[in-house]
Amino acid sequence: MNTSAAATGAAPPRLELLTREGCHLCVAAAETVARIAAEAGVASREVDVDTDPDLRAEYGDRVPVVLLNGREHSYFTVDVPRLRRDLGLG
Repeated sequence: MNTSAAATGAAPPRLELLTREGCHLCVAAAETVARIAAEAGVASREVDVDTDPDLRAEYGDRVPVVLLNGREHSYFTVDVPRLRRDLGLG
């Protein structure tokens, strides 16, 4: 069953990865998020928490953080099975 945004008429998911420069976990998470986003046919974007004082205050050193539709989905590592499920990949 195809549950993509285009098939359901819903807005496409917003997939964001909160990162910071010099974070080795962020590099690995970015590769994983990009791969899964491509499989799901959705765009993803990276946001450096150090460029936004509010994000830095909220997330501090708890990066990387995956946000799906503006809500925290996982942090430190990407919860791949859950992200795939929540993006309709099974």
